[in-house]
Amino acid sequence: MDRPATPPREAAITTTIPRRPQSPPTPEITRRIEENRLRAKAIREQRNAELRASDVQQTDGSTTTAAPAGKKRPYGSISRAEVPATNRDARTSPAKEGEGLQPVPRKFTKYVDYNFSAMTDTKGGFLSIEDDPWNKSMSAGVPGKPEAEQKPANMTAAEWERLQLIKKLQRNKSGPFEPGLSVLADEKTRKRCRECKTVEIDFVWEEVFGCAVCNGCKQKFPEKYSLLTKTECKEDYLLTDPELRDPELLPHLSKPNPHKSHWHDMMLFLRYQVEEYAINQKWGSAEALDAEFEKREQDKKRRKEAKFKEKLLDLKRKTRTEAFRRNNVKGDSSGSGSGPGKAARFGDAIGDRGKHAHEWGRTVENAEGMTVKTCLTCGSQVEVMEF
Repeated sequence: MDRPATPPREAAITTTIPRRPQSPPTPEITRRIEENRLRAKAIREQRNAELRASDVQQTDGSTTTAAPAGKKRPYGSISRAEVPATNRDARTSPAKEGEGLQPVPRKFTKYVDYNFSAMTDTKGGFLSIEDDPWNKSMSAGVPGKPEAEQKPANMTAAEWERLQLIKKLQRNKSGPFEPGLSVLADEKTRKRCRECKTVEIDFVWEEVFGCAVCNGCKQKFPEKYSLLTKTECKEDYLLTDPELRDPELLPHLSKPNPHKSHWHDMMLFLRYQVEEYAINQKWGSAEALDAEFEKREQDKKRRKEAKFKEKLLDLKRKTRTEAFRRNNVKGDSSGSGSGPGKAARFGDAIGDRGKHAHEWGRTVENAEGMTVKTCLTCGSQVEVMEF
């Protein structure tokens, strides 16, 4: 079959009525067209300006301006200081209570918001006084230590750090808080280093220990100006707690404990002051101190050996008593050993045939602090060491 085809254009043109050629527009018509185009353009620009002005004047900060077709949005519509409330931006200020807040979802009804600025780090979790009102570490602070300062609510983190730095400089007397050195000062009252006679001394040591010495001499003479802990003073120089706690007798420098921050502060003593008191005043000489140290070591060793011998003697006493009891028991007809009438030996069952097998009970700690276990049948005890 032949497919239908579009008739040729010439045939269609020949069947229609020919049109008259369009005459060119007159100057009057061209002028009116141009005026109407300019007028429409001005009206459209005016409407866009009014719409942008109404968007800027909105109080909630939200905009719904649609850019004209074929043009970009104006810069003012996308570069605003005010962020819409629907935009999740941390820079936006939180809305007032009851304004623009959506209902809380059901799964978040039990959500609890914690204020960490009012909490204390107990090294086992962050707790507040409301959570644990009987916790002394949060209510009264650590015994012997001042209560930790809290950042005020009206102060930023940077301002708080700066304040702490200033307090540290004041405490260490360094930086802008270092005492000034004047050439007009009297030489008789001016404090100088006791080693090199310089005026640049450590003012903290001068205030705490009463020792005028510079930082260079502290490193150059560690045998005199090194610091000793409280434990070292007690073990090496045999000093007591009352002597070390007397600031008039032995001044000390307090520093935070480097091992645990919630422990008591370290008590640091100056070596030459400790040696001067311990050797010259308390013991009389270094030989007397060494003799006292050797005497205490011998006493400690003697007490340790006496304790060991006492435990060994007690064990022998228990074993000897058990052997004596068994050797004096005669076997009966139902008895023990190899036959009736024979003395029972150590390890034989009493009143039963054959060897005795211990039935040990549960391991307990006796009054002397030793872990022992007892046989349920014969009552004998043995010492047990648990690892």
